[in-house]
Amino acid sequence: MTSKPYLTGHYTPVADEITATGLTVEGTLPPELTGRLIRNSHNPKPGITPTHWFKGSGMVHGIRLRDGRAEWYRNRWVHTPALDGAPYMTEKGPDLTASTAGTHVIEHGGRLLALCEANLPFELTADLETVGAYDFDGRLTSAMTAHPKEDPVTGELHFFSSSPFPPYLIHHVASADGRVLESQEVPGAGPALKHDFAITEHHVVFLEGSVTFDPAEHSGIPYGWNDAQASRIGVLPRGAGGAGKVRWFEIGQGYAMHLANAYEDARGRIVVEGPSVGRAGWQRSWNWWVGAPDRGAEPNSGSRSHRWTIDLAAGRVREEETDDLTVEFPTINDAFVGRAHRYQYALAFPDDLGVGNHTLVKYDRATGERQLRPVGTGQLPSEAVFVASADGADEDAGYLLTVVSDLNADASRLLVLDASDLTRPPVATVHLPRRVPAMIHGSWIPDADLA
Repeated sequence: MTSKPYLTGHYTPVADEITATGLTVEGTLPPELTGRLIRNSHNPKPGITPTHWFKGSGMVHGIRLRDGRAEWYRNRWVHTPALDGAPYMTEKGPDLTASTAGTHVIEHGGRLLALCEANLPFELTADLETVGAYDFDGRLTSAMTAHPKEDPVTGELHFFSSSPFPPYLIHHVASADGRVLESQEVPGAGPALKHDFAITEHHVVFLEGSVTFDPAEHSGIPYGWNDAQASRIGVLPRGAGGAGKVRWFEIGQGYAMHLANAYEDARGRIVVEGPSVGRAGWQRSWNWWVGAPDRGAEPNSGSRSHRWTIDLAAGRVREEETDDLTVEFPTINDAFVGRAHRYQYALAFPDDLGVGNHTLVKYDRATGERQLRPVGTGQLPSEAVFVASADGADEDAGYLLTVVSDLNADASRLLVLDASDLTRPPVATVHLPRRVPAMIHGSWIPDADLA
């Protein structure tokens, strides 16, 4: 028996790659669901115990839906050099192909990419087989964030490279067809851990929290909380030369692992939303990620929804906590990335003592209300992915897709929920051939995007 929490319960790795066809469907799958739900997370090989949750090798899980049928489920390790033991650090420096590739999976420019922020992306086929490292035709020579942002209006992909050593931060933009258009080093950035960021119609927004490079951390992820480091928000104008005009604003201590969205309000202020955690919550979360004592019962402790309003004219930032639930993995309707959204979805965790159940949450920014959908004891839903309905004009007209790990039945199922009302019965349920480990991030990828 292992004491590592990320190798037990909902997070227990699977030992093999399988393909199953003709999955059982309850209810009716909407015709808009023609494509693939692909999710990614860390799944070390049998017999291997990584020193940190994030050091486990990446495995993607895919569910193919078409014409009201669930055609297949399949899971595949991302076959990088690291899967076979190749080290990240070599005599020549970092090997950017020695990736876990276990954080996220996206589509851009017709390519399916598995991502991990310390390395190059890895391209996959539509059937989840590994093609190899992808460097944007030689234009990307540094690591790529696991959280790129695609502008729904221009189709451009914004992403960044972050390092604990100079250059600390590089902002990249790729065209809709995948050509890197510009790469700019961002002045004033430091060695703080940068996992996510945001875009608005006219700006790019970076958050540097109170977590920074720590050479004394031996888990393989060399970062730790620094009481002496205040958090900062960096705002740079989009477009050529924008990085040279970056402005940094100091805020209170904290760390935001993931951001829901950012937008410019009617007064021209930049509004950023996402969960943020303080020192105690960060440490209890980190101890879970490394399997150290004094850890929370869940991988997320004390992370609560926040809003930062940046007044560029006045040169100040107002921060507020907007909800008291412990939440993570915020998502929105991606058609509103960089623009003012009304609805936001998240996964609420039981409190630090493990009391209560996991719950999907829907927030309404216009009314301030929240709607909860618990899934039951022993069950853990994945990050909710929004898919718009074909004829819906409203922002929440569509479906939420979530894969539920059920320890009671040692099984998993895909729930298709009505995003306009989480209290309604599922639109459809797809029963999967095995219990799928709790995953980190994923995407819905329509067939047309991979054609």
